[in-house]
Amino acid sequence: MSLRKQLTDILPTLLPSNPVEAIKGTELIRVTRLQLTGNYSDASLRYHFSIMSCDPGSPIAKVEKGQGYYRRSAPLPALSGAQELLSLIQGRLDDLSSGPAQMDTVMLRNRKFRAVVTRYFEINGRFPFVFRQAFAKESPLGNLWKYPELVLVDWETGGSPDEEMTLDETMLALKQRLGIAPFRLHAARLRLQPSLQTYREDFFQTLAVSMWSQGGELVYAAPIQDEALADSLRRLSASFGVGVTSFGLTSEMLDELPRPENILNAHPIESDAIMAKLDINRLAAPTSRPHLDWAALTTMRNESGEAEKLIQWLTRCIDGRRAEAFKDE
Repeated sequence: MSLRKQLTDILPTLLPSNPVEAIKGTELIRVTRLQLTGNYSDASLRYHFSIMSCDPGSPIAKVEKGQGYYRRSAPLPALSGAQELLSLIQGRLDDLSSGPAQMDTVMLRNRKFRAVVTRYFEINGRFPFVFRQAFAKESPLGNLWKYPELVLVDWETGGSPDEEMTLDETMLALKQRLGIAPFRLHAARLRLQPSLQTYREDFFQTLAVSMWSQGGELVYAAPIQDEALADSLRRLSASFGVGVTSFGLTSEMLDELPRPENILNAHPIESDAIMAKLDINRLAAPTSRPHLDWAALTTMRNESGEAEKLIQWLTRCIDGRRAEAFKDE
């Protein structure tokens, strides 16, 4: 039996499932030798550990930004439409009216995560606009490739975080004369759990829903522990300019958070306590394009009432010379 085959059979029983409890390479070599048939050098074992950790079908994964290995979770079943179903569960904002309790739990985690992300960006001076109707129960699956969950507005004319900003009249007038928007719009796709089985779909959905804007950002709730996954996302980001960020929130941490409406309406002290739980990891920064795709934005505006509300909100802010949080009227 080949070394690769032996390791595939042996490693699942030796590796911890929790990345926090990852086993160091030296110790893994020692315990692996006890079950191996054949005399293999340390260098050969280390080589196989490294190669196999980059293979999403193997049982071994290497931790990101650290040392050690852990057991990779089982891959998704190869069922027709499994990827679309996963995207549907992770992408929609509204609770389903019926279904298994597990799906309800996942949907609640999604809503909590979106509330946390929204509040985080509000506190840090980025003005979020949330698309909801695009992901309602009756909406087509194709909307996952057309609309972002959030649009993040960065005003470039001064101001301070978590407050209404008075736009600089001189800079605003100059930008208008030059035909330059006084803001940057980034479209964000939110996902709960990063994985080697779904990251390409997550990434290219983010790219697709952000083509009209000045940049795209893929935001994960859970930490990105797998080194192979992190490297793959970095390579895609380097090629296509989509930013990738993790908030460091596990499923258990999301379950412990307050209800979404409580997160969005929390007092400053309560918000600070929630924000303290985050472990923000910017895996790759987004590349911001200088201009919007006005033709694509016009098309989206004609097809979506929410896109029309986005335009009206931005227009009100410019006309009023104040950057204000969006309020659905």
